[in-house]
Amino acid sequence: MSDRGTERESWGPYPLILAGAAVGVVAIFLMDPRWGGFALGAVVMVAAALRFAGYGGQLSVRSKTTDVTTLAAFGFVLVLTSLLLDNNELKAFILSLFAR
Repeated sequence: MSDRGTERESWGPYPLILAGAAVGVVAIFLMDPRWGGFALGAVVMVAAALRFAGYGGQLSVRSKTTDVTTLAAFGFVLVLTSLLLDNNELKAFILSLFAR
């Protein structure tokens, strides 16, 4: 016997994150790479927050610490990269931080 509630619970927020990632990728190709990359990074960081809060479901692949760290870092890099695409002032500021 399969309990539908348990099966639905095991997926957790995975369909929501997958739908958000699909919207971000479509936005990258059809609209603007900056906004699409920002949306994709934000969705990945939401996935990290949900995994941290314990709503893992299909998001839980490895240990909780590894999943949260990997998702948060990847999401942050995506958001930062999307912000740097056409912003020369922000690029110069960030490069000046590493120029020491």
